[in-house]
Amino acid sequence: MRKIQAMTLILGAVWAGVAGSATTTATFAVTETVQATCSAAATTLAFSAYTPGAGAISNNSTISVKCTKNTPYTISLNGGTTAGGTIAQRLMASGANTLQYNLFTTAAFSQIFGDGTGTSKTVAGTGAGVATASTVTVFGQLPDSAANQATVPGSYADTITVTVTY
Repeated sequence: MRKIQAMTLILGAVWAGVAGSATTTATFAVTETVQATCSAAATTLAFSAYTPGAGAISNNSTISVKCTKNTPYTISLNGGTTAGGTIAQRLMASGANTLQYNLFTTAAFSQIFGDGTGTSKTVAGTGAGVATASTVTVFGQLPDSAANQATVPGSYADTITVTVTY
C-alpha cells in the first residue's frame, strides 16, 4: 500500500509541476531597406520625309520613366552619336553627310532638351511606383535651314542617350 501511496504522491507532484508550468516570450525585429530605383524606355522619333525648301518638319518621341514611389528624378539627353553634333545643334548622319535637327522640352520649340548645360534644360519628375510609368514628350524639329537645304539626299540617323538621374 505504501508503494501505491508513494507512486500517487510522485505522480501528483509531477502532474502539479506540468499543470503549473510557466512560459516566456521573446520578440525580434524584422527590417528591410527599400532602395530607390528607376528604369526608362523611349520611342523612336521618326521625322517625315524632308523636302529642302519646303519648311521645317517636326515630330515627337516619348520617354517613359518608372521609379519607386516618391523618388525624385531628372531626365537628360546627350548630343547624340553623330560626329560634330552637340546639344545646341544635333546632327543626323548619312555617311559623311549631316542633317541638322534638335530636341525640345515644349511644343513651342523654345527650350532645348539637353543635360542642363548652357541654355539646355532637363525635365524633372517624381516616381509613382515601379508599376506606373510617367511619360515625358520629346519634341523634335528639323529646321529648313540653309545647311539642311544643301544636304545630299539619303537616309539619315542619330542615336540619343536618355539618362535618368535619381
